[in-house]
Amino acid sequence: MWAEDDLTQDAFLGGRVRAWQPRKGYRAGTDPVFLAAACTARPGDTVLELGCGAGVASLCLAARVPDLAITGVERQAGYADLARRNGLNVAEADLITLPADLRQRSFDHVIANPPYYPAGGGTKAGDAGREAALREDTALTDWVEIAGRRLAPKGWLTVIQAAERLPDLMAALSAAGFGAISLLPLASRTGRAAGRVLIKARKSGRAPFTLMAPFIMHDGSDHQSDGEDYTAPARAILRDGAALDWPGTGEMPTN
Repeated sequence: MWAEDDLTQDAFLGGRVRAWQPRKGYRAGTDPVFLAAACTARPGDTVLELGCGAGVASLCLAARVPDLAITGVERQAGYADLARRNGLNVAEADLITLPADLRQRSFDHVIANPPYYPAGGGTKAGDAGREAALREDTALTDWVEIAGRRLAPKGWLTVIQAAERLPDLMAALSAAGFGAISLLPLASRTGRAAGRVLIKARKSGRAPFTLMAPFIMHDGSDHQSDGEDYTAPARAILRDGAALDWPGTGEMPTN
């Protein structure tokens, strides 16, 4: 647990969402906001967020889509407590050992921002909470398999992940029986390699794979001056809570 002085209340979506986060440790940036923007939930749907942290992705989704029943799962007690303080219904649990009541439920959507770095190697984060959030402990294949178990028939999984982990993620989706996969690369600037990928996949989906044009985060070839240089579509998502457009799959629901 953190003392009050160790916390900040941060604004997202132009202030529509305010969330308590640790001053030091894992802090939500743009990735959870884009994860929320990619989820095509409709009013009345049920949503499960695996590894919710302080709950920013779920809070941003709830700010855009009314009347959702959202449940978060977070294994780190301090972050689970913060997510509850931020207004999210959270089960404090490891993905591998979900509570019995969750194992008996199914959801229209599962969203997840799994750790980007594989277990072992690299430089560890100085903060234990940040290290646990960013470095894989539970295998990516387990994240995808558990998501599939919790999805209702034809339910949708939405994941944001580091681009370098894309082969692992695609293999996990195939092994777990997902189809109707669509991939959106997120690139910092035009001409740059994608650093992140957003993937949507449908449980037992049959539509063909769709590779979408890269989403460009920033204007220009490099950063020219102080202040934001987000593209207009990025600003619409990050400041106004706009949804990402997911055309082309046939099976993809629209908002």
